[in-house]
Amino acid sequence: MKQIFYYILLFATIACNQANSNTGEKQESQQKVNHEGLSIATFAGGCFWCTEAVFERVQGVKDVVSGYAGGTTKNPTYKEVSYGKTDYAESVQIYYNPDEISFKELFKIFMGTHYPTQLNGQGPDHGEQYRSAAYYRNNTEKKIIEDYIQELTKSKKYNKPIVTQVAPFTTFYEAEDYHQNYFELNPNQSYIVAIAKPKVKKFKENFPEWVKEKYK
Repeated sequence: MKQIFYYILLFATIACNQANSNTGEKQESQQKVNHEGLSIATFAGGCFWCTEAVFERVQGVKDVVSGYAGGTTKNPTYKEVSYGKTDYAESVQIYYNPDEISFKELFKIFMGTHYPTQLNGQGPDHGEQYRSAAYYRNNTEKKIIEDYIQELTKSKKYNKPIVTQVAPFTTFYEAEDYHQNYFELNPNQSYIVAIAKPKVKKFKENFPEWVKEKYK
């Protein structure tokens, strides 16, 4: 009971923009990956620390970059976005090998590891900056997204309507260095323990066939 109460309290008080993100410090990021020849997918599913951690563990994914998408302001900052002062959403840019995993599979994983029925928020994080969104780069991706949402709706998997925004990709700004690889660099941070780790666990349980060998 004490453990349950602990997590309820954390959900009520800890949010991505309130958590200690060491914003005054630069942390050592993961080594830069060559993106040449890779395909790109861009999704927004709440705090990017969580979404990045999930997709870093997906087979066929070579790199994941946290950042801001779906907005119009030039050079947005974390403070501006996380406090809802822009029209951006915290997002991730996923660089993947299409010979190893398809865009459809990535989108299925995305939909299965966050709350697509929560409007303008994810868990304890509230506001349009934490909206659920999928950004397509061509009509093929758009159809894949719309068809799968329709499939989920017909299956009645959720008892509420899916509110994931489907929008054309326009701009992506990479987030500040200390946000990259945040899950790995801050494993004991309270938000990571209470919010991100359960999402990673959910991915492993729901999509075991797509978990990279080193994370099994």
